[in-house]
Formats: sequence, structure tokens, C-alpha cells
Amino acid sequence: MREIRVIGDPVLRTPAEPVTDFDRELRRLIEEMFQAMYAVDGVGLAGPQVGVSRRLFVYDVNNRKGHVINPVLTVDDPEEIVDEEGCLSVPDRQTGRPIYAPVARASGVTVEGLDRLQRPVRVRARGTLARCFQHECEHLDGKLYVDRLPRNDARKIMLRA
Repeated sequence: MREIRVIGDPVLRTPAEPVTDFDRELRRLIEEMFQAMYAVDGVGLAGPQVGVSRRLFVYDVNNRKGHVINPVLTVDDPEEIVDEEGCLSVPDRQTGRPIYAPVARASGVTVEGLDRLQRPVRVRARGTLARCFQHECEHLDGKLYVDRLPRNDARKIMLRA
């Protein structure tokens, strides 16, 4: 089982490198990422969160499950929706559960990339799935959801993490 990295680990703040090898190891990594995500009741997980600085993520949101390699995110509907958001890499020190905070995200996005067999992937998303895609793509750029929060709110979360 892959260990989920938590805030403070440098891999979470380092922009991930593109995936170039589409081999058996990549397929194994994707399966292990799903296992790690399901083990903690997550809905999305990016490569850096399991210590792999590569541009890929897995997701399972509202019966839509998949993975995207080398994703490119485009905002289709910039109207921002504020909703509670947490992160497996920002757990409460005492409970181990993600710390939630209200985060504004675009209401509609499209993500394009490749699947594990190098086939094109294109997924349009709204609502929770759009939020997930934005969250995971930010992980690939070395960013965390707390970076979107007002300084005082981020500080409160950091004291608990």
C-alpha cells in the first residue's frame, strides 16, 4: 500500500514531471493509487501525494471513475462556487482525517490527457467532479488547497495539520 504524503513533504510543493514511460510500472502505480485512495475514503489522488512526482491522478466521484496522465485543465465556466474542500495530504494531526474549509472553484472544466494505454482522454465536468479535477491538477503544480484560503484561515488549518 502506498503511503499518502502529508503537508511538509517537499514532493507536495514540487511541480510534477510529465509521464513519459507508459509501461507495466505505470499501470501498477495507477492501481496502487486507487487502492490508497479507497483505503482512506478519498475521491481523488495525484502522483505527488504518493511520493511520485509525475503528472497523473486518479478519481472516483459520483460513479465517474478514471485516471488522467499529463492532464491539461481548461476552465469552461469560470463562475465560482464555494464549497467545503479537504485534502488527504492535509490531515488533522489528532484524527488523521482531512481538514475541510470553504474553497472557491470554477463551476465547469474540461480535462484532457492520456490514459495508461496512451489513448486520448477528454472529460467535461461540473460540480464535485470539476472541483476534484481542479484540486488534483493543482497538486501536480505543487499547490495545495490551503494556498487558496485567506491567510488567517490557512494558518488555522496549518496549526491543526
